[in-house]
Amino acid sequence: MNHFFDIYTIIFLVVAVAIFLRLRSVLGRRTGSERPTGEQMARARDAAAEEGKVIPLPDRTATPASPVDTPDEQPEPKTPLERTLADIRKIDPAFSADTFLQGARSAYEMIVTAYAAGDRRTLRPLLSREVYDGFVTAIAERESRGEKVQSNFVGIDTAKLSDATLAGKTATLTVTFVSQMVTATLAANGAVLAGDPTQVSTVTDIWSFSRDISSRDPNWKLVSTESPEGDED
Repeated sequence: MNHFFDIYTIIFLVVAVAIFLRLRSVLGRRTGSERPTGEQMARARDAAAEEGKVIPLPDRTATPASPVDTPDEQPEPKTPLERTLADIRKIDPAFSADTFLQGARSAYEMIVTAYAAGDRRTLRPLLSREVYDGFVTAIAERESRGEKVQSNFVGIDTAKLSDATLAGKTATLTVTFVSQMVTATLAANGAVLAGDPTQVSTVTDIWSFSRDISSRDPNWKLVSTESPEGDED
C-alpha cells in the first residue's frame, strides 16, 4: 500500500511541476501591451529630455476645459442683430450663425434650381405654405403658357446675414444673397422672353427663413423673398 502511495505521490508532483512551469511560461511572458513600470517611464522621460523632445502627459491636477463657451466667454453683443442672435442662443444653445448660413446657401441653390425646373417635390419641405403656394402658382401659369425657364446656377458670391427677429420662440433670419447664374425664360417656340441664355448675370435676392427654435426639427423654411428694391418676387 505504501509502495503505491509513493508512486502516485511522485506522479502528482511531476504533473504539478509541469503545470507550474507551463503557467509561468505563459503568464510570465510580456506581450508588449503591459503598462510600463515607474522605472521604465523615468528612463523614457530622461531619454526624451536628452533628445530635446517633449512627452505630453495628462495633467491630473488641471481643471478640465468646458466643452462649450460659457455666457461670460461670449463677446458682448453690440448691434440689434447681435443681441437677437444672442437671445436665440439662450433658447437654442446649439444655434450657430455660421452653420445657419451654410445651410441657407445650400437651400438657396436648391430652391432656385427646383423653381426653374418646376420641381414641386423638392420645393415643398423647404418653403412655408404661403411661399410654396406662390411658387406653385407661378410654375403652373408658366407651364400653362408652354414656357420654360432655362437656368444654370454658377455659384454664390456672398451670403450675408442682414437681419434677425425673435417673436416668442419663432426666429426669422434674413440673408442677402449675391449669386452668379445664367437664366432665361423661353416661350413655347423657343423665343427668349426674359433674361439671356448666353450671359452670366449677377442676381441679388433677400430671403427670410423662419423656425421654431424650441422645436427638435432643425429645418428652417423660406418665409419670404424680396428684391433689393423692395418688390416681392
